[in-house]
Amino acid sequence: VQLVESGGGLVQPGGSLRLSCAASRSIFNFNVMGWYRQAPGNQRELVADLTSGGSTNYANSVKGRFTISRDNAKNTVYLQMNSLKPEDAAVYYCNAKGYGITYWGQGTQVTVSS
Repeated sequence: VQLVESGGGLVQPGGSLRLSCAASRSIFNFNVMGWYRQAPGNQRELVADLTSGGSTNYANSVKGRFTISRDNAKNTVYLQMNSLKPEDAAVYYCNAKGYGITYWGQGTQVTVSS
């Protein structure tokens, strides 16, 4: 399975971005799909994930600002990011867990700066 992220870029503080993660095959049977991020010098951390049953989980730092969703028909997972802060700047990675395997995308850069 290939996961391809898109939608990153430069945004001013307070702005919004929507990240997309397109899978090369159906995401219907993945148990969990999520977004992680890694800033320079930091470990990769969970931002949000979404189970096949529809349960969501968010990092405390993004609760109320980010929303994860999935479109099974398009094999795509989204991360809507609002009210972005400079500390949200990082490389964002898509993640999928299923069939006993974890898949990662190549990452997309998000820069938050005025």
